[in-house]
Amino acid sequence: MKFICEKNLLVEAVANVSRVITAKSSIPSLEGVQIKVYDGSLKLTGYDMEAGITTVIPADIEQEGEIVLSARLFLDILRKMTGETVSVHTGEKFLTEIVSGYAHFTIIGTPSEEFPELPEVSGGDGIILSQSTLKSMIEHTLFAVATNDSKPVHTGSLFHVEDGVFTLVSVDGYRLAMRKEMVSSRDKLHFVVPGKTLGEIAKLLSEEDNKYAELTVSNRHIVFNIGNYSVVSRLLEGEFLDYKNSIPQDSKSSVNISARLFIESVERASLLISDRLRSPVRIQFEADKIKISCSTSLGKSYDELGCILTGEKVEIGFNNKYLMEALKAADSDEVKVELNGPLSPIKILPPSGDGYLFLVLPVRLKNET
Repeated sequence: MKFICEKNLLVEAVANVSRVITAKSSIPSLEGVQIKVYDGSLKLTGYDMEAGITTVIPADIEQEGEIVLSARLFLDILRKMTGETVSVHTGEKFLTEIVSGYAHFTIIGTPSEEFPELPEVSGGDGIILSQSTLKSMIEHTLFAVATNDSKPVHTGSLFHVEDGVFTLVSVDGYRLAMRKEMVSSRDKLHFVVPGKTLGEIAKLLSEEDNKYAELTVSNRHIVFNIGNYSVVSRLLEGEFLDYKNSIPQDSKSSVNISARLFIESVERASLLISDRLRSPVRIQFEADKIKISCSTSLGKSYDELGCILTGEKVEIGFNNKYLMEALKAADSDEVKVELNGPLSPIKILPPSGDGYLFLVLPVRLKNET
């Protein structure tokens, strides 16, 4: 195998397919990036048996072949190269020469046959939407994905498509995050993608509205086609939370407020909180103001901001991190906050419509009975 490729293009491709590669694997070849040179194209693949990323980039092909090279070492070498192009040549006994400018490395590769095949997904249902929309939906819900395995299906996000509405939902037992967008698909789809996969996909997605992502889903796997990248991932099995019935339908109080001002106020009141000194943020929603306070062994904090409350006054406590993450994920300058008493989840919504919804469970305050 021998090819010559633009260095920066190869660095970017190897870095992106390496996102799913683990440093330690029970299958040694999975610690590497698979390189295939056939039919005038250079194909790179990273895989960890859960998700795989593949891309094809232009290169001058002098000799066809394939090899697996240590992803970490190969990428480190490429990044230190100073030439504009890189030559990669694999000879006998899987010795691979990497040359750029005056720099020359020889490293040992692994036979490509030892690299597991990625699952094929074809003939399944599909969704097409702009990359910027999918990126926004993932980034605004990923924070609420569960990080423990008490219920493995909740370590991913639910994709629900019905009647042309695409809903993305994440839950972790303390909060819920939901985004909705219209799509052209009329299929009825319901599947869960691992949060780890979605985090890497978000990094590949563009923020440009004129670029599109295509999703193809089968019973066990999904493929995301993003530009010249293809990401295949297993789907999570299990019964996902019935999110529709988990969202409170009624509210006793509501207020429209600047998301930025609310975040800044909660941040100020939270300065006394640390990993060692944990305490809820106490929030009092009154007729014309919101009072925010906190008390730890370091001292007390207090802040307030003006508002116009509709409905009953409420005093409620929250984990400051969970509340701020939900407010920061809101895709609007102003948010609508709905409450249903001190022990019911707070709802954070857009001022109008239902494009997003965040639920955060409250923390019981000490003076409550």
